[in-house]
Amino acid sequence: MQRPGEEMLVERACRGDPAAFEELVLTYQSLAFRTAFMIAGDAADAEEAAQDGFVKAHRALRRFRRGEPFRPWLLAIVANEARNRRRARGRRAALILRAAAEPAAPDGDPEEAALATERRQRLLAAVERLRDDDRDVLACRYFLELSEEETAAALGIARGTVKSRTHRALSRLQGELG
Repeated sequence: MQRPGEEMLVERACRGDPAAFEELVLTYQSLAFRTAFMIAGDAADAEEAAQDGFVKAHRALRRFRRGEPFRPWLLAIVANEARNRRRARGRRAALILRAAAEPAAPDGDPEEAALATERRQRLLAAVERLRDDDRDVLACRYFLELSEEETAAALGIARGTVKSRTHRALSRLQGELG
């Protein structure tokens, strides 16, 4: 889904307007970082992946298909950069999903807040034990709240694959939670 005025910004950026591209960067820098962090699992790598993703997107604007949504196209570039960094680093991060899992505001009941924190920690630990593919699809769909189409673009897979991976990942997560 395009934001109002986004299509015009993208069009201007494609014609070489640096101010238009800067506005797109400002709009999506937080989401780009969170997407990269979900995949790379390291803040420094995520920041570099997001920055490199924006640079590559800027260079590739000529190849952007006008009329298509910009967000999934950009997130696919950022996700690819993050996957490259994760592979190059050669190790698995322990805190991949913590950036997206913001704790709920306490409602005044300390016992309920403690239970919510415990449930959240248990869920995150279970998600962290999943395979990379499972974590990536769950992070995009549920932590970043991307649509199936946006998740498919960000991960470079077909929309049907997003559906099947999501289903299998949720089943595996349920198994991890016991």
